[in-house]
Amino acid sequence: MEKTLTQAVLAAIKDLYGQEVDPKTVQVQKTRSEFEGNLTLVVFPFLKISRKKPENTAADLGEWLKNNCELVSDYNVVKGFLNLVISAQTWTDLLNKIDADEHYGEKQSTADSKLVMIEYSSPNTNKPLHLGHVRNNLLGWSLAKIMEANGNRVVKTNIVNDRGIHICKSMLAWLKWGNGETPETSGKKGDHLIGDYYVAFDKHYREEIKDLVAQGMDEEKAKQEAPLIKEAHEMLVKWENNDPEVRALWKKMNEWVYAGFDETYKALGVSFDKIYYESQTYLEGKEKVEEGLQKGFFYRRDDNSVWADLTKEGLDEKLLLRSDGTSVYMTQDIGTAKLRFQDFPIDQMIYVVGNEQNYHFQVLSILLDKLGFKWGKDLVHFSYGMVELPNGKMKSREGTVVDADDLISAMIADARKTSDELGKNADLTEEERQEIARKVGMGALKYFILKVDARKNMLFNPEESIDFNGNTGPFIQYTYARIQSILRKAGEQTTVLPAAYKPSTKEVDLIQKISEYGAAVEQAGKDYSPSGIANYCYELTKAFNQFYHDYSILNADTEEEKQFRLVLARNVGKTLKNGMALLGIEVPERM
Repeated sequence: MEKTLTQAVLAAIKDLYGQEVDPKTVQVQKTRSEFEGNLTLVVFPFLKISRKKPENTAADLGEWLKNNCELVSDYNVVKGFLNLVISAQTWTDLLNKIDADEHYGEKQSTADSKLVMIEYSSPNTNKPLHLGHVRNNLLGWSLAKIMEANGNRVVKTNIVNDRGIHICKSMLAWLKWGNGETPETSGKKGDHLIGDYYVAFDKHYREEIKDLVAQGMDEEKAKQEAPLIKEAHEMLVKWENNDPEVRALWKKMNEWVYAGFDETYKALGVSFDKIYYESQTYLEGKEKVEEGLQKGFFYRRDDNSVWADLTKEGLDEKLLLRSDGTSVYMTQDIGTAKLRFQDFPIDQMIYVVGNEQNYHFQVLSILLDKLGFKWGKDLVHFSYGMVELPNGKMKSREGTVVDADDLISAMIADARKTSDELGKNADLTEEERQEIARKVGMGALKYFILKVDARKNMLFNPEESIDFNGNTGPFIQYTYARIQSILRKAGEQTTVLPAAYKPSTKEVDLIQKISEYGAAVEQAGKDYSPSGIANYCYELTKAFNQFYHDYSILNADTEEEKQFRLVLARNVGKTLKNGMALLGIEVPERM
């Protein structure tokens, strides 16, 4: 509608004032609620051309549009703003168009669409996923869905940090104190089991440091001389040298962890198209660094370490290979980039990583560009803030982080408890109630995290998130379920839109709100902002609930009103379902 109106305004200016103007100067926006009209044209950019006062210019354009553009039925002028009343038939036609398109407002990709790769999750294989990973995974998945809805082809990837001293710590602890324990014999998820041994290593390591310090050794030296850390380093060297026993143990324990991760990912509703492993990428990275060294991009110091001098770019010098030839995280990311570019013709790369890594990705972008990756210079670091809980509830057995599995279980349990207390779903089976609790609990968790601007630190309040009123996932889910209940009661009557029906102001407002979904999706894609979609879904939900409060649907005064409002409600429901899906949130048919 806005595009058609823009073309009409351009034609009006040429007809009235004999000049062509840049389409970008045509500013059309939603009319403010205190004024009559649906769309408002800002006329100030055209005053030099018209050589008239703002009010007179607006009146000229309003009269021309009323007489020559079938969209416009009337207008009014407020200073330099032309408020346009869009014709009733236009709104009916628009609702028909929305109704005919199951994914109205979303774009479909083609074989020629831009290929966007999105990396998220990036776990370590020495511990289970925690609350920080939850925000990361939810943001990554939602961003992938939003980019797809903007017509891009998307590849979702994960880089698993499966090598290094931290992995060896868990392995060594299991060898020393595990007594052959497995996920099956312990009844624990594999990632939790390995996480326990990582904690056990730290506990014994601290005791050794304490003993050495008590014997008179300096604390920093004690950290290096403690027998456990020396053994862990010896194990790392054996791993680097492909020792068969160490590698076999590493593979077995990692497989336990991956099985545990998969359960958590499934519960979160996220997945990946391709998973990369640091154990496979770090050697590739070392090769690319050596290549950059030969081409003069990098330099080697006297101690044999390799560095990139980025002082000309306003940064500092960055270590790429240690003096002993071992790699750093930057080396791994370069190697991963090499493999990814071999695997996919990437047009854009988006890294979903916390804001503590802002500098890392600033450097990585420059290095990848120097090494010839065409998307390196324009890589996007989707930087997000920390997420915390207001109290110690749902802390993991380590007592230091919030475990993702514990959080998920607690959210579903809270949703079930709240639903039971409100007396909802009394007529459903136990299996149906639990499935609804899962959808509502996960919806509450996801929405509460995603509605916040990702760049900001946030406080996750489980009790607040599960509320059935206010700006929450359950509030939107409940509204969707209410709409489905109305449609079920109406039966087959929901299929016909009256041809000559003239919608009321409130009905027009709701159609207009639905029609804004496409603009919300487009803006969310430009801004990399799941919170934009969450905000739109909430605003549409509020608009429908206000409409439902003011107007009856099933008991409307006339059959035409009833039919029109049923179609209107159906498309509010459809749009909410599609919008929430971009956030990775399921909407239950009953609540």
